[in-house]
Amino acid sequence: FLFCCFLTVVLLNFRLLISAETVITCDGFVQRLSCDTGVISVQSATCGRTSSQICSVGRPPSETSNTQCSIDVPAIFKRCNGLRECELNTQGLAPKDPCFGTYKYYTTNYICIPAETSVTCHGGYSYLKCENSRIQINTANYGRTDKTTCSEGRPSEQLQNTNCYSPNALAPVSKSCNGLESCEVFATHTVFTDPCFGTYKYLAISYYCLPPGVRSSLVCEHETSAMTCDDGTVIRIHSANYGRTDSTTCSTGRPASQLAKTDCYALNSQTVVTSGCEGKNSCSILASNSVFSDPCVGTFKYLYISYFCVSK
Repeated sequence: FLFCCFLTVVLLNFRLLISAETVITCDGFVQRLSCDTGVISVQSATCGRTSSQICSVGRPPSETSNTQCSIDVPAIFKRCNGLRECELNTQGLAPKDPCFGTYKYYTTNYICIPAETSVTCHGGYSYLKCENSRIQINTANYGRTDKTTCSEGRPSEQLQNTNCYSPNALAPVSKSCNGLESCEVFATHTVFTDPCFGTYKYLAISYYCLPPGVRSSLVCEHETSAMTCDDGTVIRIHSANYGRTDSTTCSTGRPASQLAKTDCYALNSQTVVTSGCEGKNSCSILASNSVFSDPCVGTFKYLYISYFCVSK
């Protein structure tokens, strides 16, 4: 009976040629996300209950009647983005219990984006290259998220910690590679610090090769992003994030405490920007918590959008 509680719904968005998927997993079970091609890009992830029917088999009504229960789960975004496959034990994954006494389930919406990937074991160099296009880093982590990658010849105790993430990996990789046709990055703790002492680590990167014609917009929190295309063309959103991925952008006059967190992502960034601007000749979006919610309280954020102008 419990297997029926694991539900996967696949919706094909033919207009964008991107497979959008929703995975619902009962609390305490393993949630699995995967992409046949490309890498995972989580759009939203919540824990709670909004239906009395889902994950209800064998549960008393008192545990399924509260359907006004939901909380965001940033850990799913952090652990799965940029990977081709991701498995998560949902037990204790939510930051807190949104409704004590209610049996909950996890709902994750994600798409598979056509990104390139690179994995380099500790001590090696990661070489990224785009032919006649520009690199844009999507995700980067120096650490360990599974027991098999870069495991050959390593003792078991160096492979056990699969919850190892460098807090600042994205910033140096982006600084070294964004906008270039090729680049190399040294996979070592002297570049990224050591997020898990005693664990053998590797550098995992996912990135886009941006073709000519990609435009971008970057505005600081409380400012308005304005996108415009020439007559006869409309906006096609490539990527979007409201948060902070480095300590220098939009930093003037800000205390260090508001700039230190560089793994800040609003889970609904792509969805909000796409729904508001896709297919329009021009569009404006306010970079604010009221539009995207607040993905990292106390951090001064900014909104970055990359987009194409395509024929109607």
